[in-house]
Amino acid sequence: MSYFASVYVRKVLGMKVFDCTAGFKCYSSKVLRAIDLDAIEMKGYGFQIEMKYTAYRLGFKIAEVPIIFINRKEGESKMSSGIFGEAFWGVIKLRFRDLQPRQE
Repeated sequence: MSYFASVYVRKVLGMKVFDCTAGFKCYSSKVLRAIDLDAIEMKGYGFQIEMKYTAYRLGFKIAEVPIIFINRKEGESKMSSGIFGEAFWGVIKLRFRDLQPRQE
């Protein structure tokens, strides 16, 4: 599912990021100061997409370092229809949102 979600995000948002919903994230203090964190609307997978897209739209470089995850052997996925819906519709909404750097 993560693979298809990333393909969808790349197509809709035009980002060149391979995996938009997973991986280890590290934002510099400059990026975090530039992003209006109060304007971030999504949660879960959508939050990860929104943060990366906002940084991308503000002109910051995004580097990806691959991480290998072992398939889950116990427990259940946290993915729900609500999380899926938020990410699906939120990506479309992001595409048309005017993103500006935070004003200090």
